Amino acid sequence: MSELPEETGDARVDAVLAGLGRLSGLPVSDHVAVFEEAFSGLEAALGAVDAQ
Repeated sequence: MSELPEETGDARVDAVLAGLGRLSGLPVSDHVAVFEEAFSGLEAALGAVDAQ
């Protein structure tokens, strides 16, 4: 897997990316749930920007 950036400058996005670090310790069958969680977190961050 390619390396993720250490920081994006947005704490919400950084938290989502940090959560992806769990993937290496999980069976592949559990990866979908992690990706869905990340997608929801990124969607929420974008929604917060749109609301401003």
